[in-house]
Amino acid sequence: MSELVPEPRPKPAVPMKPVSINSNLLGYIGIDTIIEQMRKKTMKTGFDFNIMVVGQSGLGKSTLVNTLFKSQVSRKASSWNREEKIPKTVEIKAIGHVIEEGGVKMKLTVIDTPGFGDQINNENCWEPIEKYINEQYEKFLKEEVNIARKKRIPDTRVHCCLYFISPTGHSLRPLDLEFMKHLSKVVNIVPVIAKADTMTLEEKSEFKQRVRKELEVNGIEFYPQKEFDEDLEDKTENDKIRQESMPFAVVGSDKEYQVDGKRVLGRKTPWGIIEVENLNHCEFALLRDFVIRTHLQDLKEVTHNIHYETYRAKRLNDNGGLPPGEGLLGTVLPPVPATPCPTAD
Repeated sequence: MSELVPEPRPKPAVPMKPVSINSNLLGYIGIDTIIEQMRKKTMKTGFDFNIMVVGQSGLGKSTLVNTLFKSQVSRKASSWNREEKIPKTVEIKAIGHVIEEGGVKMKLTVIDTPGFGDQINNENCWEPIEKYINEQYEKFLKEEVNIARKKRIPDTRVHCCLYFISPTGHSLRPLDLEFMKHLSKVVNIVPVIAKADTMTLEEKSEFKQRVRKELEVNGIEFYPQKEFDEDLEDKTENDKIRQESMPFAVVGSDKEYQVDGKRVLGRKTPWGIIEVENLNHCEFALLRDFVIRTHLQDLKEVTHNIHYETYRAKRLNDNGGLPPGEGLLGTVLPPVPATPCPTAD
């Protein structure tokens, strides 16, 4: 009886390595026009950017955001006068604006928060803010899992949270550490030292180092997180920001003054004008370039690919892999535990 010879197993298909072709030898194809196509599309549709400001009252949160975008974006009332004192924030309020520059439209939403940490008992006072952030993820997820989805889902997710640190020159408050420990897991936190003109250059440098050390000791990761660096170029650029710039020591002002024949944004003091955009005076220009000119798109991508995906995976896992609100045989599951914040706009 002849032995059965096993059939030879087919070798797994090995993907071919892409071959680089010099298009100059074969003629122009036009692949490089994709960048221009993307630019035109973005200019037509515009994009969303949502920034949240958190910190004690009196640290100049509203003023700094106005300075960042060079317009009155922190208050909706057009009747607000520059000479008037900015009213104290008493509720979570999302204020939307459309800003256009160079033909590019941006729908900017500023999420103003309560006077965080102003109360005598501040226990768990970060919960309404964390709840608001998660509610925006939930809203996006519900739109995403709809059978008839919108062509463009409105994006209300918080892309950046500016956390304002009081310029004490000593150390972070336990409340600062607790807030950033909780919120750094769900949103991109960028720490800033407010009203940096109240400290000397030596005090400012020492305070920045102390804050970085405290964040490291407490295991608090702020944006840009090391694990999200995509390549060596990103790592080199972000390491410099993490080790030298963070937290940004800033001064905000939406008042103009005449200095050496030119108009500048600044704060008038008995000894002179503190120029907001002068790097010798404060680090506002570094913060603006970081948030708007170099990392704005990355802030949006990290929000979508990391924070939102983490929330989405947890929600679907808790729901048995089904879309929120749907159970087996069409039964409706209980609503999301996070109830709407009563003061949210």
